[in-house]
This record gives sequence, C-alpha cells and structure tokens, in this order.
Amino acid sequence: MQTINNKQTNKMNHINPDGLMKNPAFSQIVTVQGKGKTIYISGQVAVNENLEIIGKGDILLQTEQVMKNLKIALNACGANFSDLAKLNIHIVQGQDAYGSFKISQKYMGQGSAPPAITVLYVAGLINPDFLIEIDGVAFVPE
Repeated sequence: MQTINNKQTNKMNHINPDGLMKNPAFSQIVTVQGKGKTIYISGQVAVNENLEIIGKGDILLQTEQVMKNLKIALNACGANFSDLAKLNIHIVQGQDAYGSFKISQKYMGQGSAPPAITVLYVAGLINPDFLIEIDGVAFVPE
C-alpha cells in the first residue's frame, strides 16, 4: 500500500496489459485503491420516474433512457460517468448493440480511462418490453 504523509492514496487505475486486446472503448482491468465510496448501481432499464417504459421496441431510445437513469444514480451519490469502474450491459439478442454503444458513448465520452465493460446478448429481460439493462460500479475518492 502506497502512503503519502501517512494518508492512503486514493486512485482508480485503468490497465490494458500487453497480451490483451487494446480497445479505446473499455479498459481490460480497473483497480480501485484508497479511501472513498464504492457505489453499486442496480440494473437500469428504460423506465422513467413515473414508471413509464420509454422507447418500447426501440433500442436507441431505451439506451438513451438507461443512460439518463445511470446519470441520475451517479449524481445522487456525488459521482459522474468518469467515476465508473465497471459496467455490465445486457442487450436482448437481435438488437443493435453498435447503435446502443454510440448512444452510451455520448454520455461516457471517449476518455483515456473508460471503465471495464462486459456486454452480453441475452434471450430476454424481466419485462419483454425491455431491450437493454445496464448495471455498474463506481468509486469516488474521499
């Protein structure tokens, strides 16, 4: 453990080691160390605060709502998209993963330190109208 002036260093490291594929859209490994707050965000779907499904049948509109929900969740904890360490993205088979990814990048940006990301095609989600669900982990240093 690295210490500076007897205080633990707070940091998130994004690692793409030699021998693993390099992709600017995600990091292969993210380590978090130090004092701070780890935030676990439940799977977000395309439902607004009024319990309305947004974008029925449209993966792009649903992705937009999911990213808005993630932003609200992060902001409620004093965090933002740059604090994300990990995202799990579940997309219903047959949907446009590339188009969905482009929408998500609008929110997350093309920074030099993207989170670790896993994308899965699934047969379906809890409600047949849901086409995408994203959960995440973020870290905010003290």
